[in-house]
Amino acid sequence: MPDDFKMEAHGPRKLRLAVESGLVFGTLADDAPNFEDYVGPEIMVRFRRVLHKKLEVIGRFTQPLPCNWKLYMENVRDTYHASLLHMFFTTFKLTRLSFGGGVMVSENGIAHASTTKGPPEGPDNSYDGMRADNQGFQLKDPSFMTSVAEFNDDISLQILSIFPGFVLQQIHNALAVRQIVPRGVDKMDLNWTYFGFADDTPELRAMRLKQCNLAGPAGFVSMEDGAVGGFVQRGIAAAEGETSVVEMGGSTAETSETRATEASVRGFWKAWRAHMDI
Repeated sequence: MPDDFKMEAHGPRKLRLAVESGLVFGTLADDAPNFEDYVGPEIMVRFRRVLHKKLEVIGRFTQPLPCNWKLYMENVRDTYHASLLHMFFTTFKLTRLSFGGGVMVSENGIAHASTTKGPPEGPDNSYDGMRADNQGFQLKDPSFMTSVAEFNDDISLQILSIFPGFVLQQIHNALAVRQIVPRGVDKMDLNWTYFGFADDTPELRAMRLKQCNLAGPAGFVSMEDGAVGGFVQRGIAAAEGETSVVEMGGSTAETSETRATEASVRGFWKAWRAHMDI
């Protein structure tokens, strides 16, 4: 290089970093707000609820998906599809929409957290008349669905997302971070990082590893999520010029005490429109 070349003037752009609860977040935007303001105080409570002590990574994989990245984020924020799409839930009576829970949406739509509480006691836990029943199906290893309460509440499932591509999962004792990586207008990668806590007992760590089979490309619960995005992608291609209205639960993107709402999906599009200046 010439004598007047200055290495410090030609380095890569530096990320602004924020370290929160053992995770590292970065942005190239100089004008982005600090992480807590970006996510919002209510969602930060849900974020720290899960990531409340020292973490240890216990597994990783990457799942290619045949859809636009925004369709997957819609899936993550679609809070009522679980007991409709995921037959494992209804077959083994793990969740239904009448179980307690709700949806939090940050004021700017950037973040959401949906929660599902454990099944109620008594007749409200009945599955009579549901379109799915166990039909005699059983798990060869029933211990797969054993779980322990570790968050001092009755929430059995929490899905949290932060625009544009971060997802934090707690499904019973299966904890994971999902990272959306766009690969084109009709494909994306989903990076999964499973984790436990540094003070896990051997028994709890073994349980987490078993329950990792709930989600992912061959997950008992969410195998369908890897396929449905492709179905929608192909359907959209065949309906150019058509529009859809996301109006279950109203037209706003606000916190709701029920999961029968599309408020968090509207929050995603509220954030997207703001970033796209439309």
